[in-house]
Amino acid sequence: MPSIPIIMPQLGESIAEAAVINFLVQPGDRIEAGQDLIEVETNKASMTVTAPCGGRVESFSVQLNESYAVGSVLGQIETTAAEAAQFGVDVPPPKTGDTEQLSRSTSATGSGVLPTIRGLPVPANASGASYLSPRLKARMHELGLSAADLAGIAGSGAAGRVTVEDFEKFMAQLDQQKLSKASSMRVAVADAMRRSWTRPIATVGLPVVLDPVLAHRKTCQPKPGPALYALRALALALAENSAVAGRLVGMNIVHPSSIDVGFAVEAEDGVLVPVIRNADKKPLSELVGRYDELVELARQRKLPVDATGGSVATVTNFGTFGLVWATPIPLPEQTLVLGLGAGRKMPHWDEAQGQFVPVMEADLTLSFDHRVLDGGAAGRLLQRIAALMQQPEKL
Repeated sequence: MPSIPIIMPQLGESIAEAAVINFLVQPGDRIEAGQDLIEVETNKASMTVTAPCGGRVESFSVQLNESYAVGSVLGQIETTAAEAAQFGVDVPPPKTGDTEQLSRSTSATGSGVLPTIRGLPVPANASGASYLSPRLKARMHELGLSAADLAGIAGSGAAGRVTVEDFEKFMAQLDQQKLSKASSMRVAVADAMRRSWTRPIATVGLPVVLDPVLAHRKTCQPKPGPALYALRALALALAENSAVAGRLVGMNIVHPSSIDVGFAVEAEDGVLVPVIRNADKKPLSELVGRYDELVELARQRKLPVDATGGSVATVTNFGTFGLVWATPIPLPEQTLVLGLGAGRKMPHWDEAQGQFVPVMEADLTLSFDHRVLDGGAAGRLLQRIAALMQQPEKL
């Protein structure tokens, strides 16, 4: 009987691979078209690979807890000629050599394909060291390491170059220390931040009075959080001038086609960034439900594909950790990240009363790609965001 391959699908924008975490059926089981066969995990969510056709599961050619690239053959389904004809070909089962080649490609570094974070480009090669000899590169490739991992090695070669001997001594010392395996999300976040830091990142800050936001929040049901007020204000400000959210590519500023704004959610061993699409076109009252839903899905690592990646900026509420000021880093695909610090009672001069009065105040920070924005433009954007937050009823 003909066989149809089970293929690792494209699970989202810029997703290059996914790890197999569970087999939902076993070889020999009868299945229907569209039935869930394999549970896989990206750095953002757990998803399932479904059956392309009905038939009997002939075999799986992948292993649990290994990552496989999009388009990889995960197994075979034995089906009828009629079912196979719908695919236009009578697909033969994979040859042994192909299966071995796939296995080698996913285990060359001992951990399979290195994971990425959804919505970000496939990891680029690091460039942490100024020069790496071919011999050292080969040794690092054998161990699945990048140049960024050499940052902690003191080189003894010419001009501080890290030699193979330096590298082997460093690795021997690691073996004597306590080690814990980094999660796929931690690896992905580390890669994203490394790529972000290749750009000149600057941060400006501004205090904002939260009393209008807190008073408005009491009248709402359900109640939006302070970060959602900031997100909506940022979206409106960017809609007025989208160039400040553009990305520099070569000699051009690429303007965003829509104001899609992400927000940071702390998850186990990392941070996820759900995205609210067209945040400038929906009033605050319509965003609360979607925002709360995405927060919960992010914590469960069950974010839908349409809520990840492609955002023009991120809002992060580091005030929830008691932090007053911080300098968050924009994601590689973004130019901006807006931060909100913890609220504090502060004296504020009231012109009408001619005296200082206590207000709830927090610091807004804006970290930005200095190639696209200068301090003046960043300051004006932050001023506009703060002004919009003083009129929450218009958000």
